[in-house]
Amino acid sequence: MQSKLSTMFQSLQVRNYRLFASGQLIKLIGVWMMFIAQDWLVLELSDNSATALGIVTALQFTPVLLLTLLSGRLADRYDKRVLLFVANAFWTVLSLAMSLLVLTGLVELWHVFAFAAALGVANAVETPVRQAFVSELVGTRLLPNALSLNAATFNSARIVGPALAGLAIAAFDVGPVFLVTALSSIAPLVNVVRMRPAELHREALPPRDERASAKVVDGLRYVWGRPDLLLPMVMILVIATSMFNFQLTLAALAKTVFNTGAASFGLFSSALAVGALVGALAGTGRRSRPSVWLVLGAAVGCGSFGTLVGLAPTYWLVVVLLLPTGFFMVFFAQACNQRIQLGTDAAFRGRVMALWVLVFLGTNPVGAPVIGWIAETYGAGASIWIGGLVTLATALLALAWQLRRSGARLRFRILPMPRFYVTERL
Repeated sequence: MQSKLSTMFQSLQVRNYRLFASGQLIKLIGVWMMFIAQDWLVLELSDNSATALGIVTALQFTPVLLLTLLSGRLADRYDKRVLLFVANAFWTVLSLAMSLLVLTGLVELWHVFAFAAALGVANAVETPVRQAFVSELVGTRLLPNALSLNAATFNSARIVGPALAGLAIAAFDVGPVFLVTALSSIAPLVNVVRMRPAELHREALPPRDERASAKVVDGLRYVWGRPDLLLPMVMILVIATSMFNFQLTLAALAKTVFNTGAASFGLFSSALAVGALVGALAGTGRRSRPSVWLVLGAAVGCGSFGTLVGLAPTYWLVVVLLLPTGFFMVFFAQACNQRIQLGTDAAFRGRVMALWVLVFLGTNPVGAPVIGWIAETYGAGASIWIGGLVTLATALLALAWQLRRSGARLRFRILPMPRFYVTERL
């Protein structure tokens, strides 16, 4: 048991990664608290306008759509550690300014809109840099484990952050929550400074003059010419757009289908998050690049259970089905991430991971309104099972493409009926 645990958390033995992960955990708990406080504040300032909430979401994700590829170019040209410090410092200053506006009672709705857009810019720069930086922290051998621990950190924060935010808002209102968020974002700054640059794994990086000529279009051509990278990219593009919208669909399912309140929606979200955390930890023992078959199998599981969630007739059956759904969602996403990172040359990793972030997160402004329209027109359940079926169809088409590319052929042969001899015992 002890050896399994040591294998599961082996990347934490690396000092630089330990600093990175602890800083991220503290910051992400604050970020999830901020998301809850921000939505609550928007509802207070807009007289419970769902449209205002939609605008905030669009403003948060649109910079990811517009700027991420350029951020990947920055990650391949400059020191990722320095870029992380700058992006997190920008985030901290914005959070402190917003918390002061809320605490002093001067905040207006347009302030929240501007804050969301500015944080989206910081996120568009920081996310691909952070993704590409992990390989420099732990090296290739521990990269699968570190990526899985990153996902576990994210999902742990997703469980803890909203719960703390609900208690804090009830006790102190939204202002102190924004202040806690700002203070929590200082942790990555301190830990990035404390890292030892001499212990980073930068042996595979190209010379500085070669990095200076890095172009976005070269990264796109690189992925286009690599079918092993292109397949998971296309799959995550379609599946994230059609199915990874549970923050929207589960709220509608709880309220409109099962006629329950916020507490029941919270249980849906918790069940999904617990399954996601287990899915993240399940990949920590991986030591090599995931096979394409593992990616395809996880996608089939993701689509199958997602479809069942949308078709489930009872509340408690939805709760039960959300556990394996969360598991396969994160297990699939992490298998794709690991397959892409471990198959990418160091010179292109920043631009490739920027493309990954773009197809994973940048499609949110496009997919969320479509899924919302389906939920409003055909019901919340339909918006979930339709996304599940699209996911399942995508996985099966990708499987057929991969089988054909690998030279496999499906053959059907009609076997003769067996003969049965009956002997009569006299």
